[in-house]
Amino acid sequence: MSLETLLEDFALFDDWEERYRFIIELGNGLAPLTDAEHDDTNKVPGCVSQVWLVTEAQGDTLAFRGDSDAHIVRGLVAILLDLYKGKTRAEIATFDAESAFSQLGLSEHLTPQRSNGFYAMVQRIRNDAVAAVD
Repeated sequence: MSLETLLEDFALFDDWEERYRFIIELGNGLAPLTDAEHDDTNKVPGCVSQVWLVTEAQGDTLAFRGDSDAHIVRGLVAILLDLYKGKTRAEIATFDAESAFSQLGLSEHLTPQRSNGFYAMVQRIRNDAVAAVD
């Protein structure tokens, strides 16, 4: 799902309660991680909720899978994974996730702790993209 599609979907809802439900639904659509993938290696530091991201190289692109123990955060994981889906390592390094976060209105409607967690996930994805180049 592209940023444009997410913006269109968000515009369909009249208020943030509906948008929160939509975000939670997005999270419910994530493919589950295995028990083994819920380990410290995949855990994202800096998140109040527990978040795990699995990165897999697929040619010049990276594929991401993720999970969280909090419903709204799992939805944020789903949004990030959609925004980075199919991007090359170089595109990941230059993609402005913070701008997308702001355009979706998330920076104004999430607690500072959840916003910090979002940025921690973005940093992890960027770090994984850099590490995959080496």
